[in-house]
Amino acid sequence: MTDSRSDFLARARGAIQDPQLQEALDLATGRFLTLRRTAFRGLADPDGLRERAKAIKERTLRELDRHLERLASELTRAGGHIHFAADGRECADIVLRLARERGVRSVVKSKSMASEEIHLNAALEAAGIAVVETDLGEWIVQLAKEPPSHIIAPAIHKTTRQIAELFSAAVGEPLPPEPEVLTAAARRTLRQKFLQADMGISGANFAVAETGTIVIVTNEGNGRLVTTLPRIHVAVMGMEKVIPTLTDLTVFLQILARSATGQKMSVYTSLIRGPRRPGEADGPEEVHLVIMDNGRTRQLGGPLEESLHCLRCGACLNVCPVYKEVGGHVYDATYPGPIGIILTSFLGQQPKNLAGASTLCGACLEVCPVLIDIPRMLLTLRHEVERERRLPWSERWAFKALGLIFGAPILYRLSARLARLLQRPFVRDGYLTRLPRPLAGWTRFRDLPPVSARPFHLRWKELDRDL
Repeated sequence: MTDSRSDFLARARGAIQDPQLQEALDLATGRFLTLRRTAFRGLADPDGLRERAKAIKERTLRELDRHLERLASELTRAGGHIHFAADGRECADIVLRLARERGVRSVVKSKSMASEEIHLNAALEAAGIAVVETDLGEWIVQLAKEPPSHIIAPAIHKTTRQIAELFSAAVGEPLPPEPEVLTAAARRTLRQKFLQADMGISGANFAVAETGTIVIVTNEGNGRLVTTLPRIHVAVMGMEKVIPTLTDLTVFLQILARSATGQKMSVYTSLIRGPRRPGEADGPEEVHLVIMDNGRTRQLGGPLEESLHCLRCGACLNVCPVYKEVGGHVYDATYPGPIGIILTSFLGQQPKNLAGASTLCGACLEVCPVLIDIPRMLLTLRHEVERERRLPWSERWAFKALGLIFGAPILYRLSARLARLLQRPFVRDGYLTRLPRPLAGWTRFRDLPPVSARPFHLRWKELDRDL
């Protein structure tokens, strides 16, 4: 993984200058936000529902061990198998062992951010096992040999023409850039993969402790084909996805789709409890749930614990001023956007100094369905970066100087007078349009207002005198 802030900035500049990417991001994120606003207006008490969801998450994490034990007990009682993995490597090893022991040669997958987190596809392919993503967006980025660029819309950065080129190469015939034609071609190709697969791998949006139920929420039928047609179903999830009861599930189902895609409910909500039973026509012979830690328990009781409430809806990406301009690939990590910076900071995939890739405007908190205070946690990461001295020395000294100036009224007023004098050659039409080095970066992409000729303390004195 690339771990330099300068590399992030270089990728961001390239993304900003890509007109196709900019068009795709504007269309997709704008549409998601509009639909979300409309969907939440249909709820009687949306804020109360979000508060309730947040409280469920907080209560669950306080007794996480108890809920995980009950989940394991209930799923085992229903005929399923439970596996616990301390980290990503152990999780991938568990899936590989299951595949080898059962002679698995081909795998179909439904979209799973947890499996992306541990690079499961690469591990399976290295073992000689064919893996096919069956979510349409995931299949697109798999064909392009790219990682997903959005949590719920993996191919958000691709145009229809680019997708047509990928599909044409995959099916061996030229296809026009028409969504209906491309979808039909994908359906024909993937249907054969479902029928041939020995194992289906999915994620889990939730796992209900009281019943041992794996819950998968999708908008494509591929999720149900992955979990029912192959003889083995393996679900991979982070341990924070457990919730206590089915009543709690109804709360989350009301806000998840609304936050993610602006729907009242997703098209498919599958509740899986164990393998196929005698007399049932559909379902796998074996169901395995792999529950992964991978850095999560280290956050319990710490300043980043709140990030474990995340439902992976992607709403914070759609509203983030940075993500909306650069897309997901510039983050060079499994989880992009503001919540992604926090999640991958403790997964070891991304440096903490990407916490600076945020305006701290608070829009992410405003749209989060479980009211995660993302800006607060980004500030926490920024403090850690400074404490570990990861910032460039010039930036550290600049902030120290600013702290000294802002802490002394005399120095503040003297520096303001000096700034008013020095800025004169650079003011054009009432704005600072181009500053010299080392301040040139501040005006590279924006114009700044100049330091006021009449500072606030003088105006306050005048106002106080008038009163």
